[in-house]
Amino acid sequence: MRRIQYLGCVVLLGCGAALAQQSGTAPDNTRTNQQNSGSLAGNADDQKQDASDIRLTQQIRKSVISDKNLSTYAHNVKIISVNGTVTLNGVVRSDQEKQAIEMKAAEVAGKDHVVDDLKVQPAP
Repeated sequence: MRRIQYLGCVVLLGCGAALAQQSGTAPDNTRTNQQNSGSLAGNADDQKQDASDIRLTQQIRKSVISDKNLSTYAHNVKIISVNGTVTLNGVVRSDQEKQAIEMKAAEVAGKDHVVDDLKVQPAP
């Protein structure tokens, strides 16, 4: 099973690279990711292997991904759970997307346990 997941990731990464080459544009959130790596906001490396935090992240991710009204950017935000506190980080396309993701996280973790570090960057 692990091998299939790994191969799926490789295929997905390869497809993303091919699409970027076809469109002639590089991903536009690279700068944001670099800025976030040194910030106090959570990043993916902060996610621990605590079962309750993993379950929290999974539930929120499932809710975000199942909302087909959200952009690909919104589907790819970082969701990091540490000791029951969820940090949302990344770029979304509108204030509505930002609010929708924050509400989904609050429904699962509780409003007082969500740190919203999402940034809005409308489509060019």
